[in-house]
Parts: sequence; C-alpha cells; structure tokens
Amino acid sequence: MSEGKPKLRDPEPSREADSLVSGAPYKGEGNPISGRQAAPASVPAAGPASALSAELRARLEERARELGFCAVGFARADSAPASGERLRKWLADGAHGDMIWMEENADRRASPAGLWPEVRSVISLGMSYAPAVDPLALAERPEVGRISVYAQGADYHDLVKKALKALARWLVGEAGCALKVFVDTAPVMEKPLAEAAGLGWQGKHTNLVSRSDGSWLFLGAIYTTLALEETSAPHAVHCGSCSACLDICPTNAFPAPFRLDARRCISYLTIEHKGPIPEEFRAAIGNRIYGCDDCLAVCPWNRFADKARANRAFLPRAELAAPRLADLLALDDSGFRQVFAGSPIKRIGRGRMVRNAAIAAGNSGLTELAPALERLTADSDPVVAEAAAWAAEKLRPSLAPSADPDRD
Repeated sequence: MSEGKPKLRDPEPSREADSLVSGAPYKGEGNPISGRQAAPASVPAAGPASALSAELRARLEERARELGFCAVGFARADSAPASGERLRKWLADGAHGDMIWMEENADRRASPAGLWPEVRSVISLGMSYAPAVDPLALAERPEVGRISVYAQGADYHDLVKKALKALARWLVGEAGCALKVFVDTAPVMEKPLAEAAGLGWQGKHTNLVSRSDGSWLFLGAIYTTLALEETSAPHAVHCGSCSACLDICPTNAFPAPFRLDARRCISYLTIEHKGPIPEEFRAAIGNRIYGCDDCLAVCPWNRFADKARANRAFLPRAELAAPRLADLLALDDSGFRQVFAGSPIKRIGRGRMVRNAAIAAGNSGLTELAPALERLTADSDPVVAEAAAWAAEKLRPSLAPSADPDRD
C-alpha cells in the first residue's frame, strides 16, 4: 500500500482484532485481515476520556521496553488526516494489484475512527529486528534462496501481538480504559500513525525510518479511549537528496519518491500475488524466494541502527538463513508445513514457495536443478507447473552440447 511497502504481508484469515474493556478481554467479530470484517464489536461506555499522567506515561514506556519494544510514541487518533486521501488515490490508480481486501477495507483503513469510532488516541510501538549480517550478502550465491530478514526468525505476528496484549492489560489495570491492539492484522495505517507519534518518518521507500533503528522495525498499535498528549510534532523527513532506496530497486517499483507500485514490487510478487509471476519481472527476482530487502538494506540511516536493540526472538533460524533451492523444489505440502512451522512464511502455502523457488532456479544457471524442475512441470498446481516449465527452459541452453568449431 502507499503507506506500506515493501514487506507486504499475506493476510492470515484466522486472526481477529483483540480488544480489552476495563480488563475483560474479548474477540472482535469478523475478519479484519481479509477485508471481510464486521463493524468493530460494541464497547461498553468508558466514561469521559481520561488523561494519562506524566508519571503513568513514563511507567507505560518503561513497561513497553521491558516487553521488548524499543520505540514508543503517542498521537491523537486524527493526527494523520492526509493518509486516507493518499490511500484512496493509490487504490484508484490500481497500484495495490490484486489485494482486493485493501479496497474492501478502505474506509476503515483511512482513519482510526473509521475502524473504531470510540478511539481518541493511538499508542504506536516499534520492535527492532535489525539484522546482524548484510541482507544482500546472498545475492551472489545462486544455489540458495533469499528470504527477507523479517521472515527468517519467529513469526512477528505472534511475538509482537503477545507483547502488545501484555502491555494493554497493564494499561487497562492502571488507567481503566477501553482499547484495541493491532499488529498487521487489521485495516490500520501503522506507518503514518507511527510518524505522527514521533517514532520516525516514512522514507522514499514508503517504510518507516528511525534515527535509532534504521528501517528495521515491526510496528504495533494500541487504540484507546484515553485522551493522550502527543509525544511531539510529527517526525520530520530526513531523506534529503538521497535516492539509494529508489535506485537499487530491481523492478523499478517506485514511480516517484514516497510512492510504491505494488504490482512491480518483489515482496508483493513473491508473497501476496497468487498467480503466475509476470515474465518481465522474473529475471530481476534473482534468487529471492520470499520478499526483498534491497531498498531497506541500502538506507544510510541503517548505519546508526543499534543492533543491540533487536529482539533476539527474530534471530534467523538456521534452515531459513540460506535454504538450498534443491531442497525447496522437493517440498510437498507436509514438508512445507514442517520447515516453515512458526514462521510467517507458512501463510503463503507450498504452491507459492515452490513457484518462487522454481523461478530462482531458472535464474541460477545451475543445470543440476533441471531434473527437479522437469518433475515439477507435472505438478498438480498449475502455477507451480508453469514456473517450473519456464525455469527448465531457461536452463536448457546450458544443457545443450557446445558446438565444435572444427566440425564440418
């Protein structure tokens, strides 16, 4: 989305928004991720909005850091009014591709009050997943697949949501308010709200950039009936004349600074897009099999990111740091579920992963992968079969015997 990129994540249909009313948890109705969510469940009257004292606010920030958050900010619910109009323009341009759920949820996504009329303030939180190694280091290793940094460790949905809910329960106990928590599982404009709350600014790659954490933040939000004083004025943009994130994009997914065309984005193509990947983008995908970190990795502000602030739960799992394409091409449904259990990757299913691995294999030039690709041309998933056929054809010239210049 225009406020999003590049970690466009696949919806998880089973998740629901979580709410707390005076300490009693309940589940919101409907499906806030797929775009088929019912109106937010009614909330008992919370009485007049109350302000959070400076002392309680300081303790909230301390509690958030104890739970693993490295950034905390506060904003009024109406503090990002322009984001809704930008979203509608982006959708009208068709730049969201086939993420139809974004169209269906546009009104609720455009502003916090559209999702929950009772909201008065937003607490924006960030959890660091700053990588310890260069995310671009595997670009020259064609035998392995590249997985976006955010998906190499534990599922951020589970970890960030657990911490958010713990913080929310603490706040309800201290302030007696109604609230809802969100982490990439509802129509929420996390990035403009985080910018308004002072966590950072939306860079030219449309992701949030922080002076202390670079481009490596998972964002969560707590909507509350409390009337909270804003942290500060919205964060100023500190990109200057730099265009590194735009220049490195292999598919030219940025028609202009601060604008993303998801239809050209490798993260969208390898994660959200369910059909065949357009051939014009396949060579540019290289060995990326889930997402793309290029525009994030080259941001100069990453030099100032404090890697010690990264949550250790997001450290890469050995089997996901540099998976062999040969192993991925051999996955069946059971094998896929076993390898990617506890990972956000599990949401895309075996078909999309093997499709992506096949394209990476076709780009590899490694003829030893040809037999596996030939077998996959008969796969029961037509998208996998098509990708395998394309990849096998790409490797075929490498298999052909070279011409003998001395032969008549």
